[in-house]
Amino acid sequence: MKIMGLDYGSVTVGVAISDSMLLTAQPVEVIKRKSENKLRQTLARIQVLAEVGRIVLGYPKNMNNSEGERVERTKEFMEKLKARTGLEVVLWDERLSTVSAMDVLKEGGVRSEHRKTYVDKIAASLILQGYLDSIHN
Repeated sequence: MKIMGLDYGSVTVGVAISDSMLLTAQPVEVIKRKSENKLRQTLARIQVLAEVGRIVLGYPKNMNNSEGERVERTKEFMEKLKARTGLEVVLWDERLSTVSAMDVLKEGGVRSEHRKTYVDKIAASLILQGYLDSIHN
């Protein structure tokens, strides 16, 4: 069984998939949409990619541990994911995942103008990797 990791944003969703041994997360792609509420194609693409047993969805809590508007939108997306895929969806703290993804890209020598192309799927892999590490500890 593999696990999918998602970094849900206002117009993009970063996607990562674990290996079958649940040790490592690999970035897969970034799904883009025209506006925040246009989710049908996004959910369809996730369903195509979801040959997995579970989905880990980044949970965008504020740095002070409070829950803002993004959390509500993420919970709504989670319910749509569950209905569309029939899979268990686990919320996972994603604080600083985008910052960490940008750091990874900088360290990897990716030019600043190209980082936006990769940052969401790298963030998804960091979210998923955090979850994978937690289940092995």
